[in-house]
Amino acid sequence: MQSLAAWMPGLGGFAIGAAAGFAVRHARLCSFGAIEDALMGGDSRRLRIFGLALGIAILGTQSLVISGVLRPELTTYTLPSLPIVAILLGSLFFGIGMAMVGTCGFGSLVRLGTGDLRSLIVILVLGATAYAALRGVLASVRIDALERLSIGMPDGIASDMASLTSHAFGFDVRPGLAIAVGAGLCLIALGDPRLRRAPRLLSAGIALGVLVVAGWVVTNSLGDEFDVAIRPQSLTFVSTIGKALYAGVLNASSFADFGVGSVFGVVAGSWLAAWRSAELRWEAFDDDHEMRRHLVGAALMGIGGILAGGCTIGQGITAGSMLALSWPFAVGGMVLGSRLGIALLVDDSVSEIIQRRWASLRSRKQPLE
Repeated sequence: MQSLAAWMPGLGGFAIGAAAGFAVRHARLCSFGAIEDALMGGDSRRLRIFGLALGIAILGTQSLVISGVLRPELTTYTLPSLPIVAILLGSLFFGIGMAMVGTCGFGSLVRLGTGDLRSLIVILVLGATAYAALRGVLASVRIDALERLSIGMPDGIASDMASLTSHAFGFDVRPGLAIAVGAGLCLIALGDPRLRRAPRLLSAGIALGVLVVAGWVVTNSLGDEFDVAIRPQSLTFVSTIGKALYAGVLNASSFADFGVGSVFGVVAGSWLAAWRSAELRWEAFDDDHEMRRHLVGAALMGIGGILAGGCTIGQGITAGSMLALSWPFAVGGMVLGSRLGIALLVDDSVSEIIQRRWASLRSRKQPLE
């Protein structure tokens, strides 16, 4: 039987996840919605909020690294090699799946807390396919075929921007880089006067950033190293959903994991926010077409999220807070995948979008008469 100390990361994860679920549900914040607003509507407000969360997370996380509390090389985001092919392919899959479902894994957990039964199906499929890619039948393909195509870091240093830049210049640039990127993102977000008049959105962005930092602190300091191997981690919602499904079916001791605790915490926090605003209601699929779309999208997110090394939260904020080299590639792939997914849903054809773009580029190159 596990000791109480071994359960502390799971309890800490539940508390942090609950706070994140409550804040995001209260603010109606959604990562895919933010991308869709920016790409299709030209409205970057919600995307700026995620930028604010990332900026705060960078400042807090890098403070932990500089003070010696957190070691980047111990995290899964800054290993000595960068599996660039897996990240690009996985993030593209994840973005397409996100568009087909209408939200990401984190958003599905938030929706589940409000009574959306569609999200229950999405979570089950996402978790099963994620675990298959992580440790099941698809793991060998991921490890032997895709992750072998990686870029090694010089002298085996961690694959984060600060370590790589410091190695190139011969001195530590981490403090300056952290302040420049973190504070810059915060200033860009707060530079929009409309956001300064939106306290719910601002509070959600601040909460997400602070909670990512709290995740690093909890997993770095809590737990008994003789019971479980301590590897610092923070919020991410692909592999953790798979592990939560595994814990519920096969191994109850896995509930002690920080990530598994955060999954259940998000649902609980979202439920509390919906209950306080009297917005709890059961929702289901409208027809079989909608269900098929969600099933395919969930599978793409499960497999893609494992290949990419995280979701919009895991790569977009948590890996970003570590200044991981995977972060810009993963986020870029997810944005591109989301646009392709929207094209599939709205225009029914990606080829038509490509043809129109190509025709537009050719027309620009033609000389004026």
